[in-house]
Amino acid sequence: MSSSFGLKSTHFILKLFLLISFINVCFASRKLTALVQDPQNQLLQYHKGALLSGKISVNLIWYGKFKPSQRAIVSDFITSLSSSTPSKTDPSVAKWWKTTGKYYHLANSKKSLSLYLGKQVLVENYSLGKSLTQKQIVQLASKGEQKDAINVVLTASDVAVDGFCVNRCGTHGSSKGSIIRGKTYKFAYIWVGNSETQCPGYCAWPFHQPIYGPQSPPLGAPNNDVGIDGMVINLASLLAGTATNPFGNGYYQGEADAPLEAASACPGVYAKGAYPGYAGDLLVDKTTGASYNAHGTNGRKYLLPALYDPTTSTCSTLV
Repeated sequence: MSSSFGLKSTHFILKLFLLISFINVCFASRKLTALVQDPQNQLLQYHKGALLSGKISVNLIWYGKFKPSQRAIVSDFITSLSSSTPSKTDPSVAKWWKTTGKYYHLANSKKSLSLYLGKQVLVENYSLGKSLTQKQIVQLASKGEQKDAINVVLTASDVAVDGFCVNRCGTHGSSKGSIIRGKTYKFAYIWVGNSETQCPGYCAWPFHQPIYGPQSPPLGAPNNDVGIDGMVINLASLLAGTATNPFGNGYYQGEADAPLEAASACPGVYAKGAYPGYAGDLLVDKTTGASYNAHGTNGRKYLLPALYDPTTSTCSTLV
């Protein structure tokens, strides 16, 4: 038994946002309107469920072919989330992640969350084929740890997944894990696809020309890999959603099976000055010309989405 919550791509929600004045075409647009227009409802609702807490391993399950250099970009991002291994340069990935801690304080939780990079599993032989269902995603996620874990399934650019590039770039959810001393534990899981060859304008914006909406030149990817840098954006968004709404009864607004969460409540915003079609006033690498807003370990640079700050009822950005 598993549950999952889809991540509408930044562009999908952004498109809906542009259509709000004409017609409320779907749940996301209605709820985003409420967030913007009704101060009383700006705070994401807390549904009294458990938040992830304690030391949680983030295990990476790589499905399909990825270069070692590509895997390093993602694993360095996970390592960068920990305040125990912070970047010495500000703004940092760890500083970005601290916004999720405000949800714990708001829930009067004395617990906190500490993420660390766990094991990595390579499934390079496409054992389940190149077209996966949601059930198979959960099956792959179960290859990670079964307790105190977030198991992340990353599918290669030649792998199709139900709903991928149609209405989502990834999902997060939970599933039953091992029975330990008579108690059944749950593990959280995330799936993110590499959109490089399938829909970079949908799931890797702003590193690719958008497929609709205001057109502006694509930005340079900070790790020189449009597909992987796009995956990091979506993974970051889903990690924030997983921490604050791991089992479908944490912080969210709207319907439980199509929620607005910590990052999806701020579509298309990466820095101050953002507006539809413009990611914001980002930092630019003087050598490569790439755009970014966060420093990570091993000299990495990343572009991370704005997070909804429950204490200020605003979309919080690093720059």
